[in-house]
Formats: sequence, structure tokens, C-alpha cells
Amino acid sequence: MLDKLEAINQRYENVNEELMQPDVMSDLKRYKALNKEYKELGKIVAEYRNYQGVLSNIENAREVIATEKDQDFREMAKAELDELMPEKERLEEVIKDLLLPKDPNDSKDVIMEIRAGAGGDEAAIFAGDLQRMYMRFAEKQGWKMELMDAMEGTAGGYKEIIVAVRGEDVYGKLKFESGVHRVQRVPATETQGRIHTSVASIVVIPEVEEFDVELNMGDIRKDYFCSSGPGGQSVNTTYSAVRLTHLPTGLVAQCQDQKSQLKNFDKALAVLRSRVYDMELAKKNEADGLVRKNMIGGGDRSDKIRTYNYPQGRVTDHRIGYTVYNLASVMEGNVDDFVEQLRIAESAERLQEGVTK
Repeated sequence: MLDKLEAINQRYENVNEELMQPDVMSDLKRYKALNKEYKELGKIVAEYRNYQGVLSNIENAREVIATEKDQDFREMAKAELDELMPEKERLEEVIKDLLLPKDPNDSKDVIMEIRAGAGGDEAAIFAGDLQRMYMRFAEKQGWKMELMDAMEGTAGGYKEIIVAVRGEDVYGKLKFESGVHRVQRVPATETQGRIHTSVASIVVIPEVEEFDVELNMGDIRKDYFCSSGPGGQSVNTTYSAVRLTHLPTGLVAQCQDQKSQLKNFDKALAVLRSRVYDMELAKKNEADGLVRKNMIGGGDRSDKIRTYNYPQGRVTDHRIGYTVYNLASVMEGNVDDFVEQLRIAESAERLQEGVTK
């Protein structure tokens, strides 16, 4: 493992030197790729250097124990060694996890799509609750969330809302949120006090750069229409809303959030590009024999990944059997426990794959 870490450390230094070269700085595509590699290698190198420090301290402590005649010094060295050995084991586990093959999309920003499923108005309200939950989570992570498109529900919330989330390792943390989320509670519209079950579907796809996937603009049909919903005087008076259809695949993306037709076009194109990339990625995974889980499902009550039970204050992730009883906190954006537990489960699977290959 040390040889591999030293090779990574050397590559880290080489990439750092490359980034300083004028020809690299003038090539945006190459610069972005190298900068991304530099950041990813930096995480491993930082832990490697911590590990080197611990190994050096362990060696010094053992030397003191073996050669020092003063009993007090030997006892101090033994106490230090007792602290260093668990730290050495901890760092080894951290480094092993960092060395596991990673999803190359983990460092990308994402397009998150939240849609109301079964449950009528309550499903739309729940979709709005989920959007707020992820907005709070994004704020805590230091990420930025940008509205791409939305269709509001008649009683509040959203029939559909699409947002871009940008920051560090966004896809790596949010990709597990894809699937059908189920809520069990008494809706505000319920007069008999009965508990209803509603669902909302979430899709998280990596947001890609222009050089990640090339779109032929001749293959895209552009439709312009009047915006609907909140927006002031420009609503229903100017053709600022944009709908783009990718003719080869039939994929559609639209945006009406901005008053500017050009800005709406750019947002819709970003969503369309990511959807095309996601479709191509699914085909590649299938061709490679990889199993790709169905992210959105059918929006049916039985197709669920997580349940939010309000009467019991409980949130359960059914994929890993993980339950917490702090629903109010989770809905305020504290979903870190689920993100971490799902990440650990994924790491365990990757490690198992590495063992069986």
C-alpha cells in the first residue's frame, strides 16, 4: 500500500507542476481535468502524509522504549504508543476507503428532479417539503442550489421541481437520494384525522460540461411559449419560456424560471445535456454488464426507498434497513446520517467486488 501511496504522491506533485504551465492554463478543457485530478489526489495525499507522521512517531516511541534507561521516559513512550496504534489503524481504514475505485461522477454537480407521485395534493406538498429539506442540506454543506424549472401544486408544494445543486462532491453525496420517498401523515386537508400515504419521486443525475457530451444543435427542436405561474407582468405576455426536444432520443427539457429567453434556453440546455449523458451512461453500464438501479421507479406506493412516518417521528431507509427517530431534524436538512450510512454500504459493496474479482 505504501508503494501505491508514494506513486499517488508523486503524481500529485506532477499534476501541480503541470497546472502551472502556460499551455495548460490556456487550454480550459485540460486545465479543468487536471484541476479535478489534483483535488481528488489531494485528499489521498493529505491522509498519506498524516499516516507517515504517525508511522514516524510510532517508530520513535518504540526506539525510546527499547533504548531509554529512564523509566518515566519509557512509560511516556508506552502511553504515546497506546494512542498512536489506534490512530494508525483508523488512518489505514480511511486510506483503504479512499483507494477504492470511485464513481467518476462523484465530484460532479447535479440536476435534481422532484416529482409528486401518488397522493394528489398531499404528494405535491410533500414534494415541496423534500425540496426544502435538500435546500437546507445544501446550505449546511456550503453548496448552492439554483431553480431550473417548477410546476406548483394547486394546494402548495410542487407537482414537479427541477434544481441544480453545485459544490464539492455533490453527486457523490446526493446520488443515493434517487428513488421514491413515501410519507405517512395526516394531511392539512384531512378533516377526519386519518393518516394518508403519499409519495414523491426523486432523480439525481450528474450535471455535465459541454465537453462531457456533445449535442448537435441541429438535432434539437426549440419551442418558445409564455411562462405560467408567479413572475409579474411578463407572465403570459412574452415568449420567454423555452422547451427543448432532443429528436434522436425524444428527451425533453424546459425552463420558464427567468424572464430572459436566453437564460431559460441556457438552463434548459444544461438539463437536456445531463439527461442525454445519463441515458448514454445507462447504456454503457448495461453493455458492460453492470447492474444499474432504477432511480425513479413508477411513483407507486410500493416502490419506495425511504419512508417518513410523522406519527412515530420515524425515518427509515429500506435499502439498508437504517432508521432514525428524529424526523423533524431530518426535514430541516439533517440527512447526514443517511448519506454516510449509504456511502459506507456502497464502500462495502465495492470492497466486496474487489475481493471476489
